[in-house]
Amino acid sequence: MDIDFSKGDGLVPVIIQNNNTLQVLMLGYMNAEAFNKTKEENKVTFFSRSKNRLWTKGEESGNFLLVKDIKVDCDNDTILIKADPKGPTCHTGSTTCFNEETAKGFLYELQQTISDRIDNDDPNSYTNELYKRGINKVAQKVGEEAVELVIEAKDDDADLFKNEAADLMYHYLLLLKAKGFTLEDIESVLKSRH
Repeated sequence: MDIDFSKGDGLVPVIIQNNNTLQVLMLGYMNAEAFNKTKEENKVTFFSRSKNRLWTKGEESGNFLLVKDIKVDCDNDTILIKADPKGPTCHTGSTTCFNEETAKGFLYELQQTISDRIDNDDPNSYTNELYKRGINKVAQKVGEEAVELVIEAKDDDADLFKNEAADLMYHYLLLLKAKGFTLEDIESVLKSRH
């Protein structure tokens, strides 16, 4: 990875993006030493302009940014890091440093939670329990939730409709996991049809 640190007097901007939701979490700066430390430890480390030293995000709060992917832009002078945040990213307690609280992209977090509960064989998890009952039971539950959603669609109770839609979406994600697929796989199919 060839990064041009010379353009910004040794510093390049670094955009941090949530690996699951793709939400932009913050912007920081790295010098070559911070970049190398980030790659070695898989925790985002910046060069703090105010402290004039390396600063690992979360070193005081414990809210680390665990690196999942690193990309460099076409001019080799800006870095994009996709990370799993361990807690709020902003020192104010907000999810992002842009004070943007949104549910957009949450399906990817839910997909990861479903996967974790199954992969870790969580004995206290409804998700894992249903998964272990087999594909027929999971598919049957998706069918039941779909019927319940259709019934609610004919009525005028918005809360009941949204809750049934959420139940269907959750069980649909579980079915995708049981079949070995992800939301990204389905998005690819939809994109190819566009």
